Amino acid sequence: MKKSKDEQLETVREDPESEFLTTNQGVRVSDTDISLKAGERGPTLLEDFHFREKLTHFDHERIPERVVHARGSGAHGFFQVYEPMTEYTGAKFLQDPNKKTPIFVRFSTVVGFRGSADTVRDVRGFAVKFYTEDGNYDLVGNNIPIFFIQDAIKFPDVVHAIKPEQDNQIPQASAAHDTFWDFVACHPETAHMIMWVLSDRALPRSYRMMQGFGVNTFRFVNAEGKGRFVKFHWKPLLGIHSLVWDETQKIAGKDPDFNRRDLWEAIEMGDYPEYEFGVQILEEEDEFKFDFDILDPTKVWPEEDVPVKWIGKLTLNRNPDNFFAETEQVAFCPANVVPGIDFSNDPLLQGRLFSYLDTQLIRLGGPNFHEIPINRPLAPIANNQREGYNRTTINKGKTSYFPNSVGENLPRPASAEEDGYVHYMEKVEGKKIRARSEKFKDFYSQAKLFWNSMSKPEKEHIIEAFHFEVGKVKDKKIRQAVVDVFNNVDGDLAIEIAKGVGVPAPAQKGGSPVTKESPNLSQERSEHTVKNTIKTRKIAILAAEGYDHKDLSQVMQALKAGGANVHIISKYQGMLKSSKGEEIEVDKNYRTTASVLYDAVYVPGGKESIETLKMQGDAIHFVNEAFKHCKPVGASGEGVKLLKAANLPGIKLAGQESSDQVVSDKGVVTIKKRGRQQLLQRILYCRNCKTQALG
Repeated sequence: MKKSKDEQLETVREDPESEFLTTNQGVRVSDTDISLKAGERGPTLLEDFHFREKLTHFDHERIPERVVHARGSGAHGFFQVYEPMTEYTGAKFLQDPNKKTPIFVRFSTVVGFRGSADTVRDVRGFAVKFYTEDGNYDLVGNNIPIFFIQDAIKFPDVVHAIKPEQDNQIPQASAAHDTFWDFVACHPETAHMIMWVLSDRALPRSYRMMQGFGVNTFRFVNAEGKGRFVKFHWKPLLGIHSLVWDETQKIAGKDPDFNRRDLWEAIEMGDYPEYEFGVQILEEEDEFKFDFDILDPTKVWPEEDVPVKWIGKLTLNRNPDNFFAETEQVAFCPANVVPGIDFSNDPLLQGRLFSYLDTQLIRLGGPNFHEIPINRPLAPIANNQREGYNRTTINKGKTSYFPNSVGENLPRPASAEEDGYVHYMEKVEGKKIRARSEKFKDFYSQAKLFWNSMSKPEKEHIIEAFHFEVGKVKDKKIRQAVVDVFNNVDGDLAIEIAKGVGVPAPAQKGGSPVTKESPNLSQERSEHTVKNTIKTRKIAILAAEGYDHKDLSQVMQALKAGGANVHIISKYQGMLKSSKGEEIEVDKNYRTTASVLYDAVYVPGGKESIETLKMQGDAIHFVNEAFKHCKPVGASGEGVKLLKAANLPGIKLAGQESSDQVVSDKGVVTIKKRGRQQLLQRILYCRNCKTQALG
């Protein structure tokens, strides 16, 4: 490849700041504020070509949004493999640890329209386009490793059910309504996925703190033609973290772009998101050794049975220049593979191979969407495809067919030795039949495995999510049917669901007999959940006139040294004066922010400042709400008095009798006088995970 992806995109970038305004034909425009008229108060003239072009283009600016994954956020970056994967795959981008493969990632919610909020309860998309030397490879996944359905023929049904209802287009970006839960009750294969969607996994704190999965079963094929089944994983190096339900609802009002803004700002500040790339590899001779079918997209391969091999790292280091041209127009398709990666007979994957390509034809205006810069491969393109809507390539020569004698049979197919793609040679035989394998019919075992693997607070969150989602269902028969379905998963769970949604508990307590656990399915118990860092986390410091500058500056310096981003919050924006006359600038006022947008709160001392804050309901609420959401709260000196005024229930605070000691209770860290460096350490590395105190 002669050019990097960035160099390729540079050829189509435009910087208009130093240019004259022109029409699309390059004619300089003398006026773009007043249309050409017959007299000052006369009709507009049709000959005003600039007016007509400007309005025509505006009228046609919108393209159809994606049916699902409409609301997205993207970033550029690169991928590097840790070691050659020659034993497993011939894919070149997985061979050289010194090579950086350009990538573009698009994160997204699934259900909501393009203008919906970021923090709704939903699956998140995690799609990666690798611009490899062998062509584009698209790994199109989600933040949940399974899916609702087993066969792609049901995809239109599940999407129709979960989208806003037909008669009133309500509700937006939510599964909490009759048609979706009717679908669930009618399709018990959804049970496992529902457990994931109602867990904290569906409420990610950040795209930077969210796992990704390829969902379907693929194949690695090496140079000798040996195939192995694989599942793909992305692990965020910041760990896996979520919001809590109350936070998500409030953030949707305070900042509906919360996740999108977080990703953008992190990259702009140089806090580049990083993810490890892992594969679960299964020998073909082991295909049938499990109690589930490895081709079933509603099942995970438990990591205890098939460990993840971490083989590379993805880094996001550049924001798009133009959202529409890049993030909106990027087109992913799981059929976009390179030599060394192939498909399995996973029935959901088989349908995706068709559907993703087909949907781009209408959304991006025809078969030439691969020529849009963000979709254009770095590998050279040469084929006999011609014409069509939005064609930009100028094909020279006479021939557009093969074989030909006029053009010396060029371009010609490449052999395997010349890196031509050769499909995996799999023996396939059988009668034409509409059926699924027997193991596909086990709908409840892995749903119970997931339930067994959750911590106590995570189980409580799932129950509360059922209460909200199913409680919104108007039809009592559907609510009852949902309870009956999940009685097949766990009888106690079904009883708790029934209790909250106003229907009778099952007459006979049921449940799957599975007792096994898989800790990595839990966010709290997972080895992938990082808890001892504040890197890139957002910390709010509450202050008013007369704050203790030594307190504030010492803590701020330590927080920044730990990689955190710190904001000064006060009633008014502008400059604040300390008790000794030093000044600091306020970043946000209470009207433009809220505790739900931060990961921790610190209150420095300063008698005048604290007396002012104690009289401000917004400050008291800020502390109380942060505590309610189990976020670390710290205070030093007189700042402890603000926490006392907030009446945090059952919390022990530092007092005069322990003025030199740090007091830490349920994530609230305080010190009255000396020893502030101890306080900093407690605030910096407080392990108070949200799930531990939310019950």
